[in-house]
Amino acid sequence: MKKFLAILMAALMVAAMFAGCGNKAGSTANNTEYVIGVSGPLTGGAAVYGLAVQNAAQMAVDEINAAGGLNGTNFKLIATDDQHDPTKVATNYANLMNQGMQVSLGTVTTAPGEEFKTLAKEDNVFFLTPSASGDKIPEFDNGFQMCFADGNQGKVAADYVNGAGLTKIGVCYRSDDPYSDGIYKQFKENLNKSIEVVETSFTDATSTDFSTQISQLKECTFIFMPIYYQPAAVFMEQAKDIIKADATYYGCDGFDGLAGQLDLTTIPQEVSMLSHFDATAKEGKAAEFVKKYTEKYGADTLNQFGASAYDCIYAIYGAMKELIDAGEEITPKTSASDLCDMLKGKFTGGYTLAAGATGSNIKWNADGTVDKGAVKYNLK
Repeated sequence: MKKFLAILMAALMVAAMFAGCGNKAGSTANNTEYVIGVSGPLTGGAAVYGLAVQNAAQMAVDEINAAGGLNGTNFKLIATDDQHDPTKVATNYANLMNQGMQVSLGTVTTAPGEEFKTLAKEDNVFFLTPSASGDKIPEFDNGFQMCFADGNQGKVAADYVNGAGLTKIGVCYRSDDPYSDGIYKQFKENLNKSIEVVETSFTDATSTDFSTQISQLKECTFIFMPIYYQPAAVFMEQAKDIIKADATYYGCDGFDGLAGQLDLTTIPQEVSMLSHFDATAKEGKAAEFVKKYTEKYGADTLNQFGASAYDCIYAIYGAMKELIDAGEEITPKTSASDLCDMLKGKFTGGYTLAAGATGSNIKWNADGTVDKGAVKYNLK
């Protein structure tokens, strides 16, 4: 009897061990749908970004499913809340894998994305992030971006300034934020050396009082601000009667959500941003997206983060469809790792999303960065 019990206990321990390994690799055994996971700030100060991604991705999933899914099989989106906190990513990732995640949108913001990319690399999970723009987010061969990488944003912004006939500009960036600091470093490297720069910075701890920065920048008529919308709103409100009225604030994708945070009609200065999405578009896929999104969710969370997520879903769907049409076997029971290997080859092999809300003929480079056009978008 004792021998029997010992054998039984050993068998149970082995079974438990293999069950744990199965969970880490993604539990797809009971999947009846293709599962897409994402981690983002659904609550907290950056929630406007996470909710936009969740809403737009779900809208795309609903459209695809309503049209018959992928050869009759539906998609399922699972969104988890990381509150823009990297320490919450590991738990979110484990939960997504335990719920059968086969492919992912990664994270919404960059700092959590640094944690997510490492976990996804260990399990060989393909992710296409709509908005985690850090240069190192696609560091490994399983990671791709729909948004411009920070370095690319910095270069494109510098190209714009170099061609704008400016001889002096101001800069305000957050030195302890990888997003802001990364963009500014690339901007500075690509800026014409003949242009005088009045450089100011702040940290998270000093993001409520910009009196010093405003005093230093008050004579500048062009101010580059590669920061998120929350501190930008504080700066603009405090500076509206000090910074020259004919000045221009120029930001990157972090300015998305600014109109919902601040009444821009009270700000005398021009407010513009580098973007790949025009929320005022009157035609094309961008206009179609804006109409459908605002009818379903309203305009409070309408931004390029959501538009990118919408394109991410269609890019993943289109790539999977082309793979299946070419003879690959993909089902809801396909492991995340096997699907990753197929999608990696597809996205680095010239795959194109012909028409999206954030551009046309969208392709990806071998390093995981996106290849598409950019526009200067006037918020006000």
